Amino acid sequence: MSASDRSAAARFAAFCVAVTRPLPVAVPPSFAGYAVINGFTFAVDLAVLTLARTGFGLPLPVGVTLGYLSAFGLGFALNRTLNFRSHAPLGGQTLRYAAAVGVNYLVFILGVGAGLAALGVEYHLSRLLAGIGEAVFMYCVLRWIVFADVREGTRSTAATRGQPR
Repeated sequence: MSASDRSAAARFAAFCVAVTRPLPVAVPPSFAGYAVINGFTFAVDLAVLTLARTGFGLPLPVGVTLGYLSAFGLGFALNRTLNFRSHAPLGGQTLRYAAAVGVNYLVFILGVGAGLAALGVEYHLSRLLAGIGEAVFMYCVLRWIVFADVREGTRSTAATRGQPR
């Protein structure tokens, strides 16, 4: 086993393939990886939001913003390294990601999340509902725009039974 086969990224890719291989429908391993990484970073988001709001008494928009920025910074780094395993220059990816995060923030976080909270929905629930739309949007952006340069061969070579990458 070579050093690259023992890397965290290779182990993560193998895990994602193992999760998606037995599914009755074709699911890209990168989607499973995205779900794992962003499930974790969403928990970070909620923890920071709760700490900011309940622990420090900060206004809801400040808490939402702090949680959002923490989670998205971490999510970018983990997805780039473990899930999409991109080796492209960081600058272009960071700019595309920042643009996507800006759109996502305005539409889902402030639009849907804060909008629902303003209508009386409890802030954790409003953030969860906004997170569903956010997840679909951001996976698509990461896969087809931010990390569009990732080619076959930079991802896992494990068999996927014809499943899309």
